[in-house]
Amino acid sequence: MTITIISPETFKTIPWKNGLGETTQLAISEGGELANFDWRLSIASVTEDGFFSDFSGYSRNLVLISGQGIRLEHDNYAEDQLDQLLDMASFDGGCKTFGKLTAGAIKDFNIMTKTSAYQAQVECYIDEQCITLKANAQYFVYGLSQMTKLTLTNNKMKLPCGYLLAISKDNKEEVVIKGANLIIIQLVRNALT
Repeated sequence: MTITIISPETFKTIPWKNGLGETTQLAISEGGELANFDWRLSIASVTEDGFFSDFSGYSRNLVLISGQGIRLEHDNYAEDQLDQLLDMASFDGGCKTFGKLTAGAIKDFNIMTKTSAYQAQVECYIDEQCITLKANAQYFVYGLSQMTKLTLTNNKMKLPCGYLLAISKDNKEEVVIKGANLIIIQLVRNALT
């Protein structure tokens, strides 16, 4: 099947690499595990200030999905301030990143890709709109607050809030997504892999 709706019942809770918390893993590349994967999608609750796990060799995209915000300090010189729903930071997983909460706990959606294997193109949409996802491309769609509608050539589907939509690279048709508060990820394999 080229289009799959992944239920939260199949998500896995695993410890952070640094042991200071837990993450909910939504999807991971085939054969992937915490120490070695090509790509991984997860949601983490951050309840106190602290350092992020070292993911040298990976690129990270972090999207704020609930809470009052977090400031990320990377290697003591670069900063990202995430204050609004679906604000995003992109950074090197090998950076020494410190997260400082603005006003209480937050949840973030993480997209990690092995730099040598994949790139993630991440788009966040607050307002309701229609987005066309092209054929023959690998996508994931996550909706935060509303039922998302999917339209295929001869089929209509609904993606419930909190479920993950996976569209494999061998999908032969465009998919139209209509919804609000969406995270859409396209995974692109690097040419050399």
